[in-house]
Amino acid sequence: MTERLDAFAVVPAAFRPFYAVEKSIKESGLEYSLIELVKLRASQINGCAYCIHMHTSDARAAGETEERLHLVAAWWESSLFTPRERAALAWTESLTLIAETRAPDAVYDALKAEFTEPEIVWLTLLITTINMWNRIAVGFRKQHPASWAKTAAAA
Repeated sequence: MTERLDAFAVVPAAFRPFYAVEKSIKESGLEYSLIELVKLRASQINGCAYCIHMHTSDARAAGETEERLHLVAAWWESSLFTPRERAALAWTESLTLIAETRAPDAVYDALKAEFTEPEIVWLTLLITTINMWNRIAVGFRKQHPASWAKTAAAA
């Protein structure tokens, strides 16, 4: 697969406000591990290899376990996620698949049991933002680092 366009190089100024939102989300008080799990799950749903690579790498660097990174794709089947993480991941799926889910009341009620209202807003902004990044990366075929290809070619 070949990258279609480097949108970040073509119009860098367009992305500055989004970087500011990202910075605000990191400073919001939401746990960094939760932020990375949410970004990873949305990226999995959207099929964004570039973002999956980035967020698994970032989560690992912050101490996330391989086991949880592998199981986030089926978080509802695993006991490794806290009720707070489960509520956030359910909300992530609901908003990422909004055309199908319509953000059901049961998912929102579970979210309200684990998060304050400001946290719900920040979490929703986080989910909205990662979905935007996924659409840019998938649409322009942004490529993740290809270290595996070098290893395979050498074998």
